[in-house]
Amino acid sequence: MEDAHLNLSCMLTVESKVESRDTGKATELLERGHMEYGCPHYRRRCRIRAPCCNEIFDCRHCHNEAKNNINVDQKHRHDIPRHQVKQVICSLCGAEQEVGQVCVNCGVCMGKYFCGTCKLFDDDTSKRQYHCNGCGICRIGGRENFFHCYKCGCCYSIMLKNSHPCVEGAMHHDCPVCFEFLFESTNDVTVMLCGHTIHKDCLKEMREHYQYACPLCSKSVCDMSKVWEKYDMEIAATPMPEPYKNKLVWILCNDCGKSSQVQYHVVAQKCLNSTCVTRLATKGSVHSFDHLAVSVTEGIVYPPLRQRHSNGIHSCKGTGPELRFTCFCVDGGVGIKNVDMFETKWRELIWKRHELM
Repeated sequence: MEDAHLNLSCMLTVESKVESRDTGKATELLERGHMEYGCPHYRRRCRIRAPCCNEIFDCRHCHNEAKNNINVDQKHRHDIPRHQVKQVICSLCGAEQEVGQVCVNCGVCMGKYFCGTCKLFDDDTSKRQYHCNGCGICRIGGRENFFHCYKCGCCYSIMLKNSHPCVEGAMHHDCPVCFEFLFESTNDVTVMLCGHTIHKDCLKEMREHYQYACPLCSKSVCDMSKVWEKYDMEIAATPMPEPYKNKLVWILCNDCGKSSQVQYHVVAQKCLNSTCVTRLATKGSVHSFDHLAVSVTEGIVYPPLRQRHSNGIHSCKGTGPELRFTCFCVDGGVGIKNVDMFETKWRELIWKRHELM
């Protein structure tokens, strides 16, 4: 009886070792070539056959870059319909087959992350990929860190869940700076205070060029209260000539959307809405006063033609409906010389340009 138990124990031990060895071989087979194949966009062990042009590419980004190249005829430029990919080619054995995670010929895993809907393969799981049913595509960053806003039509960080202003289809348009389609962009996207979206790098570049208004709606993209305070001080220290002390103009504020009639000042106008108090409002639009000339008769901003001279002085010349002007900028200051009307000390008036941060 003891011999029978001993034999049974030995048999189980042998079977366990065989199963363990087989499992190890299977795992080794699946892991062959892990992180050794792919392209600059994805580490994967397969290539795709594009259903649109029947050509083979490492990934959809490689296809889109090749087919939208400047050297390609515009009539032939196109993007791959990612959800329609049906055939893949194993990078290890070269077998072409229907889309699947494991190669039917050599048994290798073609991507540790696999999405059958998006036909996405990726060995680099540190990206924490997940498929969003609301977006209809795969995202990165971890499902627990994002939520899908059905009005905006995209995934946002959970930090914005109760604080972001919803804009219909906010991500389904091009970046207002670089014109890349934001919904499928691989670069970081941020939401501005107005609810419009833009690439983080593009917003940073805007600030570096002293642009602090949304390119789409002209609302402020950051807190401008300190700048408005500086303008209050500057206006208080800059009295207007007698003919213009009681001049009134209509302004439309892009921050709050309200119209109001205010006393005209050559530096800036101030929104009368107590919850807004935006500066630099002009009839029809809001502008920074940097390198712009103003009609003192109508309070309208005209962007002049700007030139840079060898001595570092920026000069601009243009003509408004009732005013000819010359605008100049020296050492970061902006000023206006009106060749028709400002024949007093106002010819030499210079306003300092205020910079944020």
